[in-house]
Amino acid sequence: MNYYFTGILIVLMTLLAFCGGPARAGSTQTNTSGSNTAIEGGYTSTATTTYQSGSESTSTTNNTTNSDIRSAPPSASAPSYNSMTQDVCSTGASIGVQTFGIGVSGGKHFIDKNCERLKLARILNDFGMKVAAVAILCQDERVFESMIQAGTPCPIDGKIGKEAKQLWSKYDHERPDYTTYVKRMKDREKADREAQKQMTKEMEEADKFKAKEEAKKKKNIEWKDPR
Repeated sequence: MNYYFTGILIVLMTLLAFCGGPARAGSTQTNTSGSNTAIEGGYTSTATTTYQSGSESTSTTNNTTNSDIRSAPPSASAPSYNSMTQDVCSTGASIGVQTFGIGVSGGKHFIDKNCERLKLARILNDFGMKVAAVAILCQDERVFESMIQAGTPCPIDGKIGKEAKQLWSKYDHERPDYTTYVKRMKDREKADREAQKQMTKEMEEADKFKAKEEAKKKKNIEWKDPR
């Protein structure tokens, strides 16, 4: 009996020795986001993960809106400046500037010198002061120049005619058209120099031509011996 039991134990231990070894996994499984792949027994199986009933998905959307609203600013009212009577030689001007934050406006009177000059000359002429009326008109450089061009220079120091012309030539800095007068004189001097150069050049060319002709005539003369 003991021998029989001992024989059975030996057979069992022999079987364990042949079948023993490290434990190995029966299948290989690869996990990927959204799917599971299991490899076992020489074939491949794929399982897809889906959302179960009752799953919840949340998304957030942000919207930004910019509004640019412009409106016309209120208009600035410039003050009105007018002449009070018909006998006043003045004119009014005004201006206004308006922005979104502030508005500014203003005005001013301007004196018309030419209008005053005409009125004064008319009054003096009505009083019989014709020379004085002409003298005040001659304060305008246009009138002064026209009087010079007409050969009737404007009065100066109580002198008229040729005596006034001499005084204006002596005290030319007092002329109302002095700036224009100086420029005109310089232009005339320049023109005179150019004309003088042209005249000199023409005279030199004439002299050269004359000398050339005389030399040609002398060369053409043949002298013969009277013997």
